[in-house]
Amino acid sequence: MLISRRKVAISLITAAVAILSVTSCGSTKDITYLQDKVLNNPVELEKNAGIIIEPKDMLSIVVNSRTPELAPMFNLPLVNINAGSDTSSGSQRISCYAVDEEGCINFPVLGKLKISGMTRWECAEFIKKELIKNKYLDDPIITIEFTNFKISVLGEVKNPGTFSINGDRLTILQAISLAGDLTLFGQRKNVSVIRENSGERTIYQLDLTSTSLFQSPAYYLKQNDIIYVEPSDIKKRQSTVDDKALRITSIALSSSSVVVSIATLISTLVMRAK
Repeated sequence: MLISRRKVAISLITAAVAILSVTSCGSTKDITYLQDKVLNNPVELEKNAGIIIEPKDMLSIVVNSRTPELAPMFNLPLVNINAGSDTSSGSQRISCYAVDEEGCINFPVLGKLKISGMTRWECAEFIKKELIKNKYLDDPIITIEFTNFKISVLGEVKNPGTFSINGDRLTILQAISLAGDLTLFGQRKNVSVIRENSGERTIYQLDLTSTSLFQSPAYYLKQNDIIYVEPSDIKKRQSTVDDKALRITSIALSSSSVVVSIATLISTLVMRAK
């Protein structure tokens, strides 16, 4: 009789472990990022010089030279930024260039320059060559920054919102990090990046659980990209309480009761076996 009880106890323990394993596997495999990653296997990175200049971009362009008396004529004037109603507490910043619909800016002395399609580094080199070619400056140093590089993150993230980016390079993973990561209800296999470019709107779908993410055209983000994280089916059902949601809740509670009952029975049998 003692052996029989032990066999029953072992069978019940095995069943309980199986139930718990199924529930835990079902939850973790949808949460872990880059599940097919290969460790210690260097992969050559695709060359990415950063975002390119597009119409409606706002750029800060500063010209410096070893002859400082000549540089100011190529820089836009400073503008005052007042803090509240107190004009004495304001600060100053350099005016920005607005890229027009044709992809051009009106640059001091040089006039109209077409710069769309260039990176900021290419644009800086282009302006430098123009200044030297026209013999305005012998040693110009051009510094260009985007002032409108912003992305928005919506959906199942901890801190949704719009974020201003310094520099000109940002990945989808970095953007999600800025938003505090996905919630447990976010679908990691269904993250959308909405992009508008040259009068067209394109939606890319990314799977954060796969390393194929790195090959997506939307892995590196562009100005004004919108990232949307779709909620899981569980969250969708929670937001629309219907019979299915109630049945799922009932099943979950019943499963929990079964596990508790099995644990109680196991404890009783073990005590009796002693």
